[in-house]
Amino acid sequence: MDTPSLIKAGILGIVEGVTEFIPVSSTGHLIIVQSWLEFTGKKEFAFSIFIQLGAILAVVWLYRKKLMDVALNWPTSEKARRLIINLVLGTLPAVVVGLPTEDWIEAHFFKPMPVALALISGGVAILMVERFYREPAVHEMDDISFKTALMIGIIQVLAILFPGVSRSGATIMGGLALGLSRRAAAEFSFFLAIPALCGASILKLMGALELITWQDIPFFATGFIVSFASALAVIQGFLAFISRSSFNAFAWYRIIFGALFIYLWHMP
Repeated sequence: MDTPSLIKAGILGIVEGVTEFIPVSSTGHLIIVQSWLEFTGKKEFAFSIFIQLGAILAVVWLYRKKLMDVALNWPTSEKARRLIINLVLGTLPAVVVGLPTEDWIEAHFFKPMPVALALISGGVAILMVERFYREPAVHEMDDISFKTALMIGIIQVLAILFPGVSRSGATIMGGLALGLSRRAAAEFSFFLAIPALCGASILKLMGALELITWQDIPFFATGFIVSFASALAVIQGFLAFISRSSFNAFAWYRIIFGALFIYLWHMP
């Protein structure tokens, strides 16, 4: 494995880790950056799926105490059982819609131009949600109702159907629109990523194992480690940021980035 390839792995690991849990679309950014790096193909697609697991591991590590508490105490803890049921309800729509449509979506929408348009549209949607956001009715993730969890799961389907919308953006903004506080919406989005992304990543990687050789291990490991480390830093900073600020900065970033990409894409 040559050094330029490892540099590409590091760049993509940073892109994944930085963008996975904030509302800017990690998939959209990876598709665009991979296109710029001329890093496309079946093995490259498997790599982009694999490094998601590094970002997910960051959530598991940061919330390890809560996850362990849920795992050990769910038979006796109503709070733990509520979280488990909410995660099931929030994941179910993605499974029902995602599994039968993923091949068609990857063939038609996993391209830079549709992603850029989705980035801009998602930015406008964030501005609209923020414009009408009022005092939240639910301040803690543990208090989210079953109905709200299911509704957030239905909204998450938008990110499956249109790469560039952003899974975290859809779930966080959906949470705000349904009366959650900024922190409760963000944390539920983090937890919802564990079953949603782990399941999808494992299924896709199982179909690509024959493409990966022993020589690819340093490349995949570099992306995984960098993704984990960058996600670890970003999640903590993100929670601190939204405790005192709105999501408007992310909205304008999406709009400007998407518009800039379209402009550059059409330049001769």
